[in-house]
Amino acid sequence: MAGRTGAQQLVDALMALGTEVVFGLPGVHNLPLWEALGQTGIRVIGVRHEQAAGYAADGYARRTGKLGVALVTTGPGAANTLGAVGEAMASAAPVLVVATEIPSTLHRPGVVRGVLHETSDQQAMFAPVTKAGFTVHRADQIGTTVHRAARLALQPQTGPVYLGIPTDYLREVTPPREPPAPPAERVLDLPDLARAAELLSTARRPLIWAGGGALRAEAGEAIGKLAERLAAPVLTTFGARGLLPLEHPCLAPNPVHTPEVGQLWDEADVVLAIGTDFDGLMTQNWLMPAPPKLIAVNVDAGDAAKNYRPDITLVGDARRVVESLHPQQRPGLAELTARLAGIGRRVRRRIRDEEPQAADFLSTLEEVLPPDAMLVTDMCVAGYWVGGFHRVRAPRRLAYPMGWGTLGYGFPASIGAGAAAEAVQGGRVVCVTGDGGFLYAVGELATLAEEQLPVTVVVVDDGGYGMLRYDQDSEGVPRRGVDWDSPDFVGLARSFGVHADRVSGFGRAFRRLLSESVESDEPNMLVVRAKLKPPLNTSPRWYRKQRD
Repeated sequence: MAGRTGAQQLVDALMALGTEVVFGLPGVHNLPLWEALGQTGIRVIGVRHEQAAGYAADGYARRTGKLGVALVTTGPGAANTLGAVGEAMASAAPVLVVATEIPSTLHRPGVVRGVLHETSDQQAMFAPVTKAGFTVHRADQIGTTVHRAARLALQPQTGPVYLGIPTDYLREVTPPREPPAPPAERVLDLPDLARAAELLSTARRPLIWAGGGALRAEAGEAIGKLAERLAAPVLTTFGARGLLPLEHPCLAPNPVHTPEVGQLWDEADVVLAIGTDFDGLMTQNWLMPAPPKLIAVNVDAGDAAKNYRPDITLVGDARRVVESLHPQQRPGLAELTARLAGIGRRVRRRIRDEEPQAADFLSTLEEVLPPDAMLVTDMCVAGYWVGGFHRVRAPRRLAYPMGWGTLGYGFPASIGAGAAAEAVQGGRVVCVTGDGGFLYAVGELATLAEEQLPVTVVVVDDGGYGMLRYDQDSEGVPRRGVDWDSPDFVGLARSFGVHADRVSGFGRAFRRLLSESVESDEPNMLVVRAKLKPPLNTSPRWYRKQRD
């Protein structure tokens, strides 16, 4: 092949990796990339802020399981993505951030000379929030380094990777290199497999705790069969919502933060933890007692043991490990199913008694959303209700920013998820965001209108930061910084060319308007004026309390 510019080699590598969509913002240093992308079939979605590019790449990755790509420029452009990259890292979303750096001809090691957008060490800024970082040192390294970075991002545990390219390399012409050979598949070696099977076989009250790693490994079917064999309830973390079908006889209601469901954990004598690290948000900051016996399935033994110490650790891909487990069949499946149904009824009754508006909201979502719809939420009270209590129908139908907890995630991530609709042959994306989080990325209404993405944005307007307002009220301190006069969100959306409606509360009018919105072929927005009480899965309402 004749010589190719560095930009062309980067784009060639993305195409070889099967990239269909990239998200980014042009800058003076990365314009050659936009020129090269214009000669391909890759869809380029231009956003209005670099953080939105990172969130959109994350949303795309969570919906598809594929690599999400964000293209940004040097210095402040790269730095603007850090909040989004931190969320991707905490939630294990495979995102590749490609950022330009100052020209190699102007760079002096250890010296900041004052070149436009220069930083002392751009790659180092990303070190705390990425799996790894790469900076190319020759133009002919670009293509091979893209392959290395992408493979690392997609390798379990998945996560974001940074790639920095001096801007002058993008126009330099060099002969392309062959991409590196894919790594050999690791042989599954599980010396403790028989011991784990025996421990599960003799358990009186086994329980399965499935995390995001189980979902990303597509282990749902294997876990479902194992659960039925053991007559064991399956608790899913925020990252594993949708792992099992709603009708599965062993699927416990969500979330474990309710006393009714938490009792299942307290009673278990053996817990099989699959693809999880037992983070603070799921365990109420580890106030859940350590189980009498714990078997951990994880790609990383250190990750499996950092919060609760396992008695047995099975290192490997979740699906392959679970398929290799063959405990004896236990009786009691019908009794377990009946018990879980009763727990579900009690949880729903609790919601109806404590917060009727939330009950209406959740029931409307369940009844109105199409079967192939995806929900993307923000850090807001309505989003917490969805993350905790919405009955997710299938894997990758919920994106919830409770890895790092980044306010402003929901709307731009829904743009990425909406752009993935064709790739997954999926339906509409519904974004649930608060007024505060929506304002973080309100400029992306322009992107939504320009790209005509299948997204419905539900903005729950409570006139401020509702969760923080609740915190201040609970502590009995004056409200400060949490209340405001909301803008005209409907008029704002319409000014961008996005259809919008408004409604008060989550009653019949909300149900009718949401139904009309999700049936539309165009992007739209529904503004709901309402105040919700936070659910039990938010830390101020955790029922487990620290003992003095």
